[in-house]
Amino acid sequence: MKSICVFCGSNAGNQPIYRSEAEKLGRLLAARGIELVYGGGNVGLMGAVADACLEAGGTVVGVIPQALMGKEVAGRPVDHRTLTRLEVVDSMHTRKARMAELAEGFIALPGGFGTFEEFCEILTWGQLGFHAKPMGLLNVNGFYDPLLAMFDRAVADGFLRLQNRAMALADSDIEGLLAAMAAYRAEPVSKWLKEEKQL
Repeated sequence: MKSICVFCGSNAGNQPIYRSEAEKLGRLLAARGIELVYGGGNVGLMGAVADACLEAGGTVVGVIPQALMGKEVAGRPVDHRTLTRLEVVDSMHTRKARMAELAEGFIALPGGFGTFEEFCEILTWGQLGFHAKPMGLLNVNGFYDPLLAMFDRAVADGFLRLQNRAMALADSDIEGLLAAMAAYRAEPVSKWLKEEKQL
């Protein structure tokens, strides 16, 4: 993989391990020459992973909606002005589509509703055959245990096929997750949608 999109919180969480693992991921991507693609923010875990990648000499591409430019959270600008490249788009939907286009894989760090939604949407796109890229949860501090249990419950209760459940990779170790993503091969599925605009 030459580029990975990272979904994560615009908050840092209330335990130091979340920020430290975000920074570790950023440094590791830089060390491996993997371009970081993310939502363009300068706050929370978004800012932590981007700053760490940049400080380690990595390449970081941010994609942010015009509506968020110039906004502030806790006195800091939401948009990151020192990235390798910052793309400003017209909507949240365009942002997600552009990040998906730029990335060869996806990792979700801990976060809130937006992070959950982004990861589950990219899983859905994979299920529909729109892409065959690896998708992983970095399960820091067991954060994603309840979500993984929900995925398993969906299989047990007949709402999700086991082969689709297997698309959601997870590991508490960054290097383990990257290894699983590198080895990932999507199950062949019929592509339901012919064009991005149908999503």
